Amino acid sequence: MVQKPNTEFQAKQARLIHSIPKLSFGKRLKKDLKKNWVVYVIFLPVLLYVLLFNYAPLFGLVMAFQDFNVLKGVFGSSFNNFANFKTLFFRDNFGIVLRNTAGMALLNLTVGFIVPVIFALLLSTIRHKRYKRVIQISSYIPYFISTVVVVALWKEFLDEGGVIANFLSWFGFRNQNWLANNKVPVFWLINTAIDIWVGFGYGAIIYCAAIANVNPNLHEAAAIDGAGEWKRMWHVSIPSIIPLVVTMLTLRIGTVFLQGFDKVLLLYSPSIYSTADCLTTYIYRIAFAGSADYGVSTAAGLFQSAIATTLLIISNYLNRKITKSSLF
Repeated sequence: MVQKPNTEFQAKQARLIHSIPKLSFGKRLKKDLKKNWVVYVIFLPVLLYVLLFNYAPLFGLVMAFQDFNVLKGVFGSSFNNFANFKTLFFRDNFGIVLRNTAGMALLNLTVGFIVPVIFALLLSTIRHKRYKRVIQISSYIPYFISTVVVVALWKEFLDEGGVIANFLSWFGFRNQNWLANNKVPVFWLINTAIDIWVGFGYGAIIYCAAIANVNPNLHEAAAIDGAGEWKRMWHVSIPSIIPLVVTMLTLRIGTVFLQGFDKVLLLYSPSIYSTADCLTTYIYRIAFAGSADYGVSTAAGLFQSAIATTLLIISNYLNRKITKSSLF
């Protein structure tokens, strides 16, 4: 016999809950501090770090709207409204820099993003644990190598007579220093290849963990129905990690324009500025080379951050529409 819910009791319970006086935020915070003071002490260094290195520098954005003078400082320099942005947007090479940034970002967002996912899926098919561990650990190694060392290695590989240059010559390409080639896609592909080599193993960790946590009963049921290894990957593993992949893609889209400064700065040279110069290196050169125009460089940095924020909001909106989940 199914009992009917006591709606009268539930109504009384709801009225009792609503009748309890709510504590103010200050009292609740004070109570929580007394109860969890150890957690707050542990969190304090992190809070100070974020405030000092992430929020305090935001005050410097004022320079984007000033005719900044180093001697006068932020408080003494006069405001020029949006003159720095006009100077930035009407520079002869700004369009080329924006094109290079968008091209490299698009390659990193497509090819560079999908490789760790594919690598994690392929690792999941290896049943011999020792081989799997050796392959996985070996894939992590480039991530822990200094960027300077990575760039030095790739310069040797790509130089005329280098390993990669010789390998490409077997397919009909001219044996040359590929880093000196100023044709449009060359540096973009090199930049993407280095990013993949450095980060695909480390980036696959989170996907390997997600695949390992897939319910084994789903694989067993698929195997009983006659599904092989590849079909189980396609119909079980991939659908199970799709929400994680979309979330990681959302985060990647928000930061794709802000990456690669140190690597590009070490790789490029004035002869290939037309294909290698991106927004981060362009901002660096405006600020610390030539005229040292801090106002325009700050405006460029603010413009770059605005693009990144806009992309993050759009990608999060699409994520919510497609997967019914979002970061915020």
